[in-house]
Amino acid sequence: MWFFKLQDGITEEKLQRVKERFMSAYDVTADGRLQIHELAYMILPEDENFLLLFRRETPLDNSVEFMQIWRKYDADSSGYISASELKDFLGDLFLQHRKMIPEAKLEEYTDTMMKIFDKNKDGRLDLNDLARILALQENFLLQFKMDACSTEERKTDFEKIFAHYDVSKTGALEGPEVDGFVKDMMELVKPSISGVDLDKFRQILLHHCDVNKDGKIQKSELALCLGLKMNP
Repeated sequence: MWFFKLQDGITEEKLQRVKERFMSAYDVTADGRLQIHELAYMILPEDENFLLLFRRETPLDNSVEFMQIWRKYDADSSGYISASELKDFLGDLFLQHRKMIPEAKLEEYTDTMMKIFDKNKDGRLDLNDLARILALQENFLLQFKMDACSTEERKTDFEKIFAHYDVSKTGALEGPEVDGFVKDMMELVKPSISGVDLDKFRQILLHHCDVNKDGKIQKSELALCLGLKMNP
């Protein structure tokens, strides 16, 4: 039902045709809905579509990569991305794509992005706001059955999980690797966690799992923490 009165000469049929043309132009995924990146094409000037370029060329399918970005630009470790920190991120993004943007324009872009993605309008971005900007893919842990399985199946799943987060392939999770694992693990039970929450959960995990207190989580330590007995 339309919430406005149809004017003379404007019929439901004409409106439907306009809607179909509109969706055919902007509904890139052809799913009948406008995704956030499709919406961006409508509301952002062409220069600002650098964000869409970034998403295409640097798809984020690993929370470790996302946390590397988060830690870099949350420069004051406040658990939030301020407007000035977002500006630094956007400025670096432009440089990455060899675009020279005047300071005033960069300020304008930062303000636009804050208006679009700052859901609670508190003038800063939380973990989930930045995840939306970067189009972080689905939580890797969702593909595993956490309640089921034989011991062998659990061990197989554990190997896949550890390999996914051990991006550096050192046999231990450290820095953003721990962050990425904590983020995905906690979001299984609490869909929206803040940067402040993440830091608390990280400390709890390290306290329980980091047996040798080296600030890392060895593969054997995580297995022990999860109640798995791994082969030597």
